[in-house]
Amino acid sequence: MYPITYITDCFDGNARARLSTRIGALFGQSPTVVAADGPDPESFAALTLLDCLQSLELLGEEGHPTITLLNIAPRDGVWPNGVPFCFFWHGKHLVASTFNARVLSLVRRELGIDHVYVTDIRDAVTAAGFAPDDVEKIAGTQFRSLWYLPLLAKWVADGRAVPATETAVPEILDDEPTVSVVDNFGNCKLDQRLDLVPGTTLPVAQRNDDGSTTIVDVRCYPHLTAVPRNAPGIIPGSSGTGFTELVIRGGSAAEYFGLRPGDALLEEVTAQVA
Repeated sequence: MYPITYITDCFDGNARARLSTRIGALFGQSPTVVAADGPDPESFAALTLLDCLQSLELLGEEGHPTITLLNIAPRDGVWPNGVPFCFFWHGKHLVASTFNARVLSLVRRELGIDHVYVTDIRDAVTAAGFAPDDVEKIAGTQFRSLWYLPLLAKWVADGRAVPATETAVPEILDDEPTVSVVDNFGNCKLDQRLDLVPGTTLPVAQRNDDGSTTIVDVRCYPHLTAVPRNAPGIIPGSSGTGFTELVIRGGSAAEYFGLRPGDALLEEVTAQVA
């Protein structure tokens, strides 16, 4: 059996129950369902997917194959019923995901996963031998992450032939550091490593209640315990390949600076790093 993690923006109690039951019936075990919540689920999912795959390093032993499913499928009008689904392997570990450039941007940049296998639901389900009426039910449903994505993961994991097209992952050229995740301590995890020198400062915008901003020069430190208590700091964080975090030791940087996932710090940040 494979350890299964499912990252999704469809995570209410009803959705979790159906996802867990269907995946349990297919794989013999239920998944860990991770809620991609907040104002920018795509940035959360991108960093979480990267962290999941990097957590498989340095096990000290061979370890077991894993499956990570990911569903962030905004109905943006570009695709008839939302973006298609794809799959790829990272070593012996399988990822089945929506073909979403932002969601795949960090594994592309950090792990070199620049091509994936994109599937067409009707083609894949027809090839699996489903009756025409059932094919239309699975392809036309609003909840494709329930009816199709677990099937795709099971077929690929079992080594079955799935019609798919090898497709390049679009490169997103955006160097402005952005908050991807606000953790339970209020630390703001950025989507990149800034490689700042301890002792230097970085101008960060503090969003005030009246809509104005105040620029705060935040000092860079080598690690969290070097940050003075109740003071803000910029440190190498625990996500990605040492991606930068904005923290307040003993407090919430997100609350203090008024930051949420998807927020950029300042254009001046990029200018100072360059």
